[in-house]
Amino acid sequence: MTAFFASAPKMAAIAVTIRVVITAFPGITTQWQQIITFISLLSMAIGSFAAIGQTNFKRLMAYSSIGHMGFALVGLAAGTWEGVQGVLCYMGIYLVMTLGTFAAILSMRVKGESVEQIADLSGLARSNGLMAFFLAVMMFSLAGIPPLAGFFAKWYVFNAAIQAGLYPLAVIGVLLSTVAAYYYLRIVKIMYFDDSVVTFDRPAPSLRIVLAACGILVLFLFAYPVAFVEAAAAAAKSLF
Repeated sequence: MTAFFASAPKMAAIAVTIRVVITAFPGITTQWQQIITFISLLSMAIGSFAAIGQTNFKRLMAYSSIGHMGFALVGLAAGTWEGVQGVLCYMGIYLVMTLGTFAAILSMRVKGESVEQIADLSGLARSNGLMAFFLAVMMFSLAGIPPLAGFFAKWYVFNAAIQAGLYPLAVIGVLLSTVAAYYYLRIVKIMYFDDSVVTFDRPAPSLRIVLAACGILVLFLFAYPVAFVEAAAAAAKSLF
């Protein structure tokens, strides 16, 4: 349920917002741009700073998702088809990263009981190296580290904002992205450098498949992004 609410409603909300502002209000772009810009800044700030002190992995991802919706709205604030293309690319990549991360969270079970504390990941690299590797890939991607898919997601929306002349929004977005990187990289540090606390049960095959598939997509999207970007571009142009 947490995985569902962390992804599906946000995808739907962004889709509806794009459809409404681009299709219904094309003549007052300047007015709704100000609203979207404010919401974007507020979401990025709340998501980036509120997640820093979280010790529960699911709560961290919940606050993280607020920040990511703010990053996605940076592209919409541009008010151009390139911006909409950036938002669609961002949301597609975010969905993959979220599913992969929650597959790892659902795999955190000890003697059949779910655990959710970030501290429970201590030393995971030594007890389950493959799970630690793919979860680390998700964290690096969510932080926007190149050449992973998350980097390209942020590049598309920030590039659209720069082309639209929204330089302050793009600069603040990059700075807040740096803040958000702290709590993602902290999880990697805990998995690889802290002493083991618990040993997780063997994950269900379905969870292993989802985590591995999402990890591979995030790792190798840069090798052939053309089809993905062209699909987003075609969807964006259809709105203009």
